[in-house]
Amino acid sequence: MSPPLSYRTGRSVTAIAAALAAGLLVTLPAGEANAAPGQYTLVVAPTGAEGAGDDGPGTRGQPLATLAEAQERARDLAARGDRDVTVYLQDGTHRLDRPLRFGAADSGRDGHTVTWAAAAGAEPVVSGAEPVTDWELDDAAAGVYRADVGTGFDSRQLYVDGLPAQRARMDLEASDITLNATGFTLDNPDLHHLAELPDQRRVDFQAMLSFTNRFAPVEGISGTSVVMQQPAWDNSTYGYDTIQSPLREPTFSLLNARGFLDEAGEWYLDTTAGTLYYKPLPGQDLDSTPVELPRLETLVEVGGTYDEPAHDLAFEGLTFSGTTWLHPSTSNGYANQQTGAFITGVQAERPTDAFESCDFGCRGFEASRNGWAQTPAAVQVSAAENISFASSRFVNLGSVGLGIGNDANAHATGVGLGARNVSVVGSTFTASAGGGIIVGGIRPDAHHPSDPRMVNSDILISNNSIHSTALEYLDQDAILASYVTGLTIEHNYVSDMPYTGIGVGYGWGANDPGGSPEYLSRGLYDFQPIYDTPTTLRDVRVEGNHIRNVVQTMFDAGCVYTLSAIPGGSIDENFCEHSGQLGLYFDEGSRYLTGSDNVFLGTAGQWAHANNQNGNHTGDLTLTGNWTTNPAITGIVDGERGNITRDNVTFTSDDIPAEASRIISEAGPAGSVPSP
Repeated sequence: MSPPLSYRTGRSVTAIAAALAAGLLVTLPAGEANAAPGQYTLVVAPTGAEGAGDDGPGTRGQPLATLAEAQERARDLAARGDRDVTVYLQDGTHRLDRPLRFGAADSGRDGHTVTWAAAAGAEPVVSGAEPVTDWELDDAAAGVYRADVGTGFDSRQLYVDGLPAQRARMDLEASDITLNATGFTLDNPDLHHLAELPDQRRVDFQAMLSFTNRFAPVEGISGTSVVMQQPAWDNSTYGYDTIQSPLREPTFSLLNARGFLDEAGEWYLDTTAGTLYYKPLPGQDLDSTPVELPRLETLVEVGGTYDEPAHDLAFEGLTFSGTTWLHPSTSNGYANQQTGAFITGVQAERPTDAFESCDFGCRGFEASRNGWAQTPAAVQVSAAENISFASSRFVNLGSVGLGIGNDANAHATGVGLGARNVSVVGSTFTASAGGGIIVGGIRPDAHHPSDPRMVNSDILISNNSIHSTALEYLDQDAILASYVTGLTIEHNYVSDMPYTGIGVGYGWGANDPGGSPEYLSRGLYDFQPIYDTPTTLRDVRVEGNHIRNVVQTMFDAGCVYTLSAIPGGSIDENFCEHSGQLGLYFDEGSRYLTGSDNVFLGTAGQWAHANNQNGNHTGDLTLTGNWTTNPAITGIVDGERGNITRDNVTFTSDDIPAEASRIISEAGPAGSVPSP
């Protein structure tokens, strides 16, 4: 569900009137009367606008035609170092044929800032998609339409009337197939027709398990035998919560064949013929319904180098939309491990009998951990400082919305980590394939950096709405922060998520000083050191957030989920409403955290749970003054393992104490809060 109107972000971009250099004078509209003097400004029209031109002055009356030209001019103006620079985007869709990359040369100088902002009253969209028009009826009986879209590209996403459409899908019962080391056999005779499918290598097998949601492409189907592409299948049947040994009843599907297109709202792209097929939902008229087919995987890449970082850049009032993510369609698939991390490539330590011997972990699997990759974001920030996003929207994206200081493999610039003083305020993240925001990396340089400039630090995530997203990669969180020093996650609205609402920490305690006895027994330290120094994860504050309707699809999750030691970590005055499982989940190695004055209403499972099994060091947790309708708490006993649990109060939803009511009313972004 969408958040209440009072939670939706309005356009509050500061209007600026400024004189352009080189004799170009701009008079901005009366609505921009509060503008500060002495700034350079440029104005850009949406794609295809009449009267726009890249050889013109870039004024309101004669705007530029492309963002690429605006970037070149803004770079030259910023280099003067004597004024702020603002690029105003007029109302409409600004389509990119390649991502915008911002480095040191695009940055503000000498205390000045380069801002990319919506013009007064405008709601500009920065898009990596192309519109689809000129639909023709393809199959009258089935109600399927087609459109010519050209060749030379692929997409896993299609956006119809502002929402992601479903790739053509056929659900499988677990009893329909028998899994094996190379794929599976078709035991249900009604499925034997699959051997006749064309373009079999474009077909995906999806396995929704407990905390993982995996995709692997088909190699071929012959008779009743389905052989899967490698290494996707090997990597998806390796480790924990595997396809063949899930931690709960699995859900299987096949996707992406023309023959599966039988439900309204489904689509299929024939990349060879350049034809898009779609079966409209009831009431949809394709002559008037906007359809967007993405061509790009990223939109904005903010990143320099550690010697010359990008800096002093601001983005205000923009909508980022229209991307896909193609890695899951490669032979690597999406061998998800948890929260957007996945195995990719051939694993050197994987034993030949791993389908049987490594279906619930093994020594060889531990060797893979330090090479896991991260899901890239449509908007990326790394090797950068003093970067802000305000009053913006991240919608209809093929992966994560915003990635801040992730590992290098998740950044198109090739340089990861090193994000400092980054703020995300008053923005909305919704209706995308992946999660909302991911901060930090997961590989060794993220937790024990080889260069101190790699440390992610001083990140603010405040007053945002992250809801109804992670629609395809169900394992991903609304907000995930792995390794970061100095992070504030405050007064956000998080709702309707398949997995965890807010996740903090990574590494399962294995990278903390002294290591973890659990991972010693698993064999991890045959492949990495036992560190004697702390990780970069510390001073994290999760405060005043309203988190509701999370853990709706996956399992082993909660409103707030933590991993590993977080010195200086606090979880205070949050309102957790109707979690599908846990309220606070302190998973392996969670330590040095306090949680006070939180309210938990209608959690399906325990309001607080700590995983302290198998010798891990989970403990040193202080929970005081919390309010809950479900009194169950496990793994956190007052006086044991350094834990303190005192003065926590059970209440009923029809008799909410005054102090709990205050916390409820003040949680989330500024504005009214829906009644529980």
